[in-house]
Amino acid sequence: MNKQELIATVADTSGLAKGDAIKAVEAVFDAITDSLKKGDEVRLVGFGTFSVSKRKASQGRNPRTLEPMTIKASNQPKFKAGKGLKDSVN
Repeated sequence: MNKQELIATVADTSGLAKGDAIKAVEAVFDAITDSLKKGDEVRLVGFGTFSVSKRKASQGRNPRTLEPMTIKASNQPKFKAGKGLKDSVN
């Protein structure tokens, strides 16, 4: 399922107009993104938890030249599925 299919599903199941469903889906994504930018964790009971993991700087190699290079530190978003989501998938 892609974003447009998600919006169509939200519109169909909630009875919202497609324009309102677009706003709702975008608002949820924006709220999760803003919370992660602040370093907060987003916990949706029964669904899962979004969090940020800090990755340290490391040494790597340029695949073309094989020269050593430094890979800078970064923040990586993570998602851990909750029990409810795991149970419904299985």
